[in-house]
Order: sequence, then C-alpha cells, then structure tokens
Amino acid sequence: MPDRLKKKTAIVFGAGSSGPGWGNGKAAAVAFAREGAHVACVYLDLAAAEETARIIAGEDGTALALSADVTDLASVERAAAAAYAAFGRLDILHNNVGVTHMGGPVELSEAQFQAALDLNIGPVYRCSKAVIPLMLKGGGGSIVNISSLAAIRWLGYPYFAYYATKAAVNQATVAIAMQYARQGVRANAIMPGLIDTPMIYKQISGQYASPEAMVAARDAMVPMGKMGTAWDVAAAAVFLASDEAKFITGVCLPVDGGQSCAAM
Repeated sequence: MPDRLKKKTAIVFGAGSSGPGWGNGKAAAVAFAREGAHVACVYLDLAAAEETARIIAGEDGTALALSADVTDLASVERAAAAAYAAFGRLDILHNNVGVTHMGGPVELSEAQFQAALDLNIGPVYRCSKAVIPLMLKGGGGSIVNISSLAAIRWLGYPYFAYYATKAAVNQATVAIAMQYARQGVRANAIMPGLIDTPMIYKQISGQYASPEAMVAARDAMVPMGKMGTAWDVAAAAVFLASDEAKFITGVCLPVDGGQSCAAM
C-alpha cells in the first residue's frame, strides 16, 4: 500500500551505513520516504547521511541530511531542532544506532562496556528526550527503536554488553509507551535476528574462519534457511510507524525468520 506515511515527517538516527550496501537505518530512511514521509537522515558521518538523502531525492522524495553524535545530548538536540525547523513537525522517531564488542564481563574493558551503554541504550534516552517534546507539539507520533533478538535470546556470540544493553532497549521502549500512551505517542521496538548488513562484516566476521563461513553458519541458524536483509527490518519499521499500527504500542517485535521460536 503506497503513501502509508504521506504527510508525516521522520527523523532517522543511524540513517547511514557502516559500509557499502544497506544497513537497517539506511533502508528504513529510504523505505519511509517511499511511503511518502519527509525524512531527516542523521548519521555521525555527514557524507553517509548525504548519500542516503541523495537516494531519497533521486526517487523524488524529500530528505534532509544531518550529522549528530548520539552520545552527546546537545548534538542530538541540534539535529532534532534542525529537522523540526525544516519540516514543521516530527511524527516518527527511528533509533538505529548500536555497536557490538565481543567478550564477557571478564574480557570486556571498562571503555568497551561504557561504549555499549552510550551507543546501544544511550541514544534511546537522548533521542527520545530531544524528539518527544517536538512530537507532542503535533499531537503525538511513533517511536521505533531497533533492539535485537539478543535482548531475549543467547545467540551463540560472547557479547555480554550487547545482550544487556539490547534488553534495556526493550524495557525502555515499554516504559516510553506506557508513560506517553495517553498523549498520543506510541513506542515499539524491532528485534532483528540474523540480518545480512555491512555491520556484520566489521563486527561479527572475526568469530569465523572467513566471511563466507560466517554467512553459511548464520544462514543455517535461521529456521527459514537464510538471513534476513535490512529491507525486512525496514518493512516492519514502516508498519509500526504507520497508522496501520495505531493500536499497537509497547511491542518488541521479532523479525528473525522464526529463530526466536526455535530450540537452540
């Protein structure tokens, strides 16, 4: 159904990609625009945000490229204010910034653990703090936080901080949903399972003999036989952001090819 987000405006934190191809945030920004939304594409590297905005503009959409450091509240607030000034309202907040560090509590450094807090759960706080007041000016909106299946399942990787912080994203989403339900703000989380994005080749592939071995092993773990793509996550994000989901809030939705149902 086209134009599900017509007349809506979205701000996507993490709208670039960490390498060639489609990351979850980049795909979500383009998918929002394809459904009629005006999109503020926010990424630490402005060039990456500009690339996403150019793709949207090339498809006759409306996009604004912005740079922000999601570990810095003032930086996030500037981006939110710029998007609001450009579009006159903010209806959708999409939080898609995260990092993985391999290691349990013994192996992880204090700096790595702190980085996980700052980059996995910190943006949910900072971006919500900056954007919710602007949403409320327009009568409400929809927040979509990107969590992970790691929030509720052991996935075979020794990344203690990632499990812990993604679990925090889930409950933070529920907290926002309940606090703001009567003010017209919905909040939901997506829990991607094993998704083939540029990030896994930088942050996960070292656990395997080769990138090809990683892909084969991850495909084999998915009941449907193959990893998902960023577009699978983006499709769920469009639905949750749209009025089709107007009676859905506080949900943590697996997008995982059935992996959350399978025995490990």
